[in-house]
Amino acid sequence: MENWVALVILLLGSLTLAMGGVGVEAEEVTYDGRSLIIDGQRKILFSGSIHYPRSTPQMWPALIAKAKEGGLDVIQTYVFWNLHEPQPGRYDFSSRYDLVRFIKEIQAQGLYACLRIGPYIESEWTYGGFPFWLHDVPGIVYRTDNEPFKIYMQNFTTKIVSMMQSEGLYASQGGPIILSQIENEYQNVQKSFGEEGSRYVEWAAAMAVGLKTGVPWVMCKQTDAPDPVINTCNGMRCGETFTGPNSPNKPALWTENWTSFYQVYGGEPYIRSAEDIAFHVTLFIARKNGSYVNYYMYHGGTNFGRTSSAYVITSYYDQAPLDEYGLLRQPKWGHLKELHAVIKSCSTTLLQGKQSNFSLGELQDGYVFEEEEEGKCVAFLVNNDHVNKCTVQFRNRSYELPPKSISILPDCQNATFNTATVNTKSNRRIISPLQTFSSADKWEQFQDVIPNFDQTSLVSNSLLEHMNVTKDKSDYLWYTLRFEHNLSCSEPMLQVQSAAHVTHAFADVTYLGGAHGSHDVKSFTLQVPVTLNEGTNNISILSVMVGLR
Repeated sequence: MENWVALVILLLGSLTLAMGGVGVEAEEVTYDGRSLIIDGQRKILFSGSIHYPRSTPQMWPALIAKAKEGGLDVIQTYVFWNLHEPQPGRYDFSSRYDLVRFIKEIQAQGLYACLRIGPYIESEWTYGGFPFWLHDVPGIVYRTDNEPFKIYMQNFTTKIVSMMQSEGLYASQGGPIILSQIENEYQNVQKSFGEEGSRYVEWAAAMAVGLKTGVPWVMCKQTDAPDPVINTCNGMRCGETFTGPNSPNKPALWTENWTSFYQVYGGEPYIRSAEDIAFHVTLFIARKNGSYVNYYMYHGGTNFGRTSSAYVITSYYDQAPLDEYGLLRQPKWGHLKELHAVIKSCSTTLLQGKQSNFSLGELQDGYVFEEEEEGKCVAFLVNNDHVNKCTVQFRNRSYELPPKSISILPDCQNATFNTATVNTKSNRRIISPLQTFSSADKWEQFQDVIPNFDQTSLVSNSLLEHMNVTKDKSDYLWYTLRFEHNLSCSEPMLQVQSAAHVTHAFADVTYLGGAHGSHDVKSFTLQVPVTLNEGTNNISILSVMVGLR
C-alpha cells in the first residue's frame, strides 16, 4: 500500500508543473450585508477545506491545483494546536506541520485562504485539537470564562497570528488570508456554562479582533457572535436551516458544507450525492443571498498516527470531491465544477441585483435577481418535490424540473444548469498491487510482554484513571493485580467496567477475552469466565484508547 500511495504522489506532482498558478494579492477585505468585499469588489466565493497535516507537503501543490481547477477561490484549514505546541512554549512547524509553507502554496496558485485558528477545532481530531498538557494546568476549565484557559488560548492564537503577520500572509499585507475564525461551534455547549459562556464569547471575539489582522473574523454556528465578528452556518442544508446573519450588515457565509461525513470503526461510509450537494449550494445562494460556500471536506486525507478522535478511522472524508489520496471522485468533482462556472458567469447580477421570490406551484419556488437599469436578470427555479418531476411556467416559458432540483437561468430565459442533471461520468478507484510479499521473512512480529504484579512500575491502593497516568503518551495501559485464591466459587467470573475504548484480560498469561465500546457507546463491561489456580493468581488487564474526544 505504501508503494501504491507513493506512485499516486508522483503522479500528482507531475500535475503541479502543468498547472502552476500566479500569486494572489489583496490589500483590503471588508464586508457588507451582501458579501465579502475584496479591494472594493463584492465576491461570491467557493472554498474547500484541505487540512495540511492530513496530507503531505509533496501532495499540497497538486491538491490545491485540483481545487483551483474545480472552480474554488479559497482554501480553508484549521490550525492544529496539539501538533504545533506539544509542550508549553515548545513549537513545531516542520514537515506536515509547516503552516506557513501551506499558506504560501495557496498564494502561489492564485487562491485565497481562510484560517480557522480555533484553537478548539473538533474536526474529529484527537482531544479537539487541544494539547493534552492543558489537562494538568491548575484550575483550568476549558472553553469558558476561566483565566488559566484564556491565557493559554490567547497565547497560542497570538502566536499563530504573529507568525502569519511576520510572513506578510494576511490580505491587509498583500497576502492570501481573507478570513480568520475564532472558536468553533461553541453554541453547541454554551448553555452548559451559563453566563460564563456568554462572557467567554464576548472575550474571544474581542481578543481576536484586537490582534488587528486587517481581515474579518468569523464564528461558526454562533448566532450571538459579537460585532464585528460574522456568524456563519455549518451543516448540509444551510439554504434551509440557516437563520441568517445576526446583523443586516453581515453577509451569509457557509463555513462547512459537509460533502460526506467522517467514518467510525464499525460504521459504513456516508455517501452524499453530487446532486444533493449542488442542490443545497444553489438554494443557499438563491434563498439566503449566500456569497461564500466552503466544502468540508474538499480533500479529507489521512489521520496519521494517533491524531483521530475516538473511534474515527484513519481515512477522513474519503468521499469528498478529492478522495483520501487526492484523486478526483467523480461525478462529485466535475458536477460542482460546472455549478461554480455557472454561478460565476452571473455573479455580478447576483451580488448587485434586487432579489425577489414567488411561488411556481405547491412545492415549487422561483428566485430572481434583477438589475433593472442594466437589463440583466438571473433566475433559480426550484422543485422541492423529492419524488416527482414537474413543469413550471416562468415568464411565458415552460421549464421541466426533475425531482428535487434547481434550474439556473443566467439570463432568466435559458436553463444552463440543473442540479439533478449530471453530465460528468462516474469513476471508480482501482488499487493495483505493486509488490507481493512471498515469504515469511518479509514480516516481523512484535510480542508484547504480559506483565504481572511484580513487574509493575506504579503501585496504587485504588484504580488510577487511564489518561491521568499515560498523559496521552500512549494509547495503552496495563493494570495488574495479584490475589490468593481460596474461595469455594465453582464458576468464577471476571467483570471489568471500563470508560476506555477497548479492554483485554489475562489470567497469568492466559488470554480470557476482550470487549470494546463504540462511537455511540461511551462505556462498556467485560465479563468473562476465569480459571483460577489454588494459591497466587495474577490478573492483567490491558486498557486501550482509540483517540480522544
